[in-house]
Amino acid sequence: MKRIFSTVFSLYGLILFVAIMMIAFPFILLCLLFGKVKGGNYIYKVCNYWSQIWYFFVGIQHVEIVESPVDTSKQYIFIANHISYLDIPATVLSVRQAYRVLGKQEMVKYPVFGWIYRAAVILVDRSNAAARAKSVRELHAALKRGISIFIFPEGTFNETDKPLKSFYDGAFRLAIQTKTPIKPLIFLDTDHLLNQYNLFSLKSGKNRVVYLPEIAVDQYEIKDVNRLKELAFSQMEAALVKYHTNDKQQSFALDLLKC
Repeated sequence: MKRIFSTVFSLYGLILFVAIMMIAFPFILLCLLFGKVKGGNYIYKVCNYWSQIWYFFVGIQHVEIVESPVDTSKQYIFIANHISYLDIPATVLSVRQAYRVLGKQEMVKYPVFGWIYRAAVILVDRSNAAARAKSVRELHAALKRGISIFIFPEGTFNETDKPLKSFYDGAFRLAIQTKTPIKPLIFLDTDHLLNQYNLFSLKSGKNRVVYLPEIAVDQYEIKDVNRLKELAFSQMEAALVKYHTNDKQQSFALDLLKC
């Protein structure tokens, strides 16, 4: 019965997601009339409302743990761990300033969603050198226009048994080149609420995002990319271990109380 309920609830969540997307689509088309910069900013606002509505109807609560606040007057290169399809709405709800996500080229293949995705993100195709160079130019252009960037430095889902998989250099190279501080976030619950291997595993519950201290890059040069990458990795890994250890301890304590 539990598996049947999970499947039915997941279908409900998927149908609702698509229904809200279809309602949002005309507004996103309207946003495009305002140009690439202003229109792109409006698209993210539409996506924010889309995510809030969907969360409400599937019983997901967006919870923010602010270890270090975001200064919305500054530009950042936001980075986060990547463990679930739920990371996308979590991203949209977590950033409250003009920004663009660096996203995978293959996501544009889905009807309607792919069109929205293409309009909202800076696409990257890591298998093509010319495409990679184009995405780097677009990232630099966005930063020059006062727009922050959001990158998943793992590149794709973490399928290892470790808190994080290895990071690509791109986010850290871009930060050093443009002297833009890095703002790490961690998503604690997205994989629990929707497992990356099973789209029919959707659950209600708290979806926590933790805002970690920003990393200034003024003293770094290109030759220091690996050092900066390792610093961000260790900071995020330590936070993930800490919070997940606390979760396990709390769960164990609750189980003891039930006995």
